[in-house]
Amino acid sequence: MKRSLVLAMLCISLIAALAACSKKQPLSPIETLGKRLFFDANLSQPTGQSCATCHARPGGWAGPDSEINRTTAVYPGAQTPRFGNRKPPTASYAGFSPKLHINKEGDFVGGMFWDGRAHGHDLGDPLAEQAMGPFLNPLEQNLPDKKETVRRVAAADYAALFREVWGPDSLSERDADAAYVKIAKSIAAYERSHELNPFNSRFDDFWRKAVAARRAVDKIDEKNMAAYTGLGLSDREVRGLMLFNKKGKCAECHVLTTPGAHPPLLTDFTYDNLGTPRNPRNPFYTQERQWNPDGTKWADPGLGGFLKGDPRFARHAAANMGKHKVPTLRNVDLRESASFVKAYLHNGVFTSLKEVVDFYNTRDRDKKRWGPPEVSANVNTEELGDLKLTDDEVGAIVDFMKTLSDR
Repeated sequence: MKRSLVLAMLCISLIAALAACSKKQPLSPIETLGKRLFFDANLSQPTGQSCATCHARPGGWAGPDSEINRTTAVYPGAQTPRFGNRKPPTASYAGFSPKLHINKEGDFVGGMFWDGRAHGHDLGDPLAEQAMGPFLNPLEQNLPDKKETVRRVAAADYAALFREVWGPDSLSERDADAAYVKIAKSIAAYERSHELNPFNSRFDDFWRKAVAARRAVDKIDEKNMAAYTGLGLSDREVRGLMLFNKKGKCAECHVLTTPGAHPPLLTDFTYDNLGTPRNPRNPFYTQERQWNPDGTKWADPGLGGFLKGDPRFARHAAANMGKHKVPTLRNVDLRESASFVKAYLHNGVFTSLKEVVDFYNTRDRDKKRWGPPEVSANVNTEELGDLKLTDDEVGAIVDFMKTLSDR
């Protein structure tokens, strides 16, 4: 009798899963084209590297190679022995970032890349501008120019789809600049598709139930926490959410409010210097002088480095040295297996969420453990450094963040 009941329950679960899959919308033609481009390992010199080499679902649409995450954290380029200088951020939910601008508080918001250099003011879309970067970056996909990129796309088995989406002359080498923009916009369309932005984590289910019950998630605190139980998260996860919102100060930047009908994006798209220590495993320190003339003395300037080189923003450079973009926490723990190692923060110096929260909690109380910041200017001392969280509270926050993984 028990076996029959178990089988019946399994069948019901399978039917429910199949029904959910049947509701999944197919990709549009431009999203399908973008996906083909995203996974095309022929768009590098030498061949073998695609966008997905650094951004794929096994790593939460961030670094998908556990061993690289455990060791260098920074990914090698197509041309051996070149490496980039930062770990790959997640590509999921990236399309919600606005164009780089200064808000009313005087803080920079938006743009793409850790340093905001894909500002969005050229194409009107930071995500598409970001997609234009890696193909021609000698430390990444290393193609020589836009014309060669277009030539390779024109020779691909999805070239007919490209022309169907963009027009019969869209892959003309005579106008390689325009074709290159279309390539980037196609990739951005895929990165905005439901495959990378499904909003189907356990937290999303909880958030929708909370909204239906008229309980604002960003208002959770120690006094009203009980009102948020029974909505899909365990009591410990609800406690972790409360600590995330209050004592841990995580929601100061990884905000629990939302600008749309969708659940929170868990980032305000601003920039911060967390006082992150250098990652001694970063191979960029020993990169050839052609790519890193500062050698082991190199320190990542982040947003300030980009602003310094742009006449429109140069006057703001000093106040933003060492700051990097606040990433979304969506899929922060998504991994292909329990043993899969992920790397965290802009240089991948930490390899566990607990280590990250410990750092936020005790950075200023245990300087011997963490070491000095990579860039000492503009370090955030208001929202992290000495949070006075207990080990159990740290663990509860980590357990909450594990509910943010898409299914």
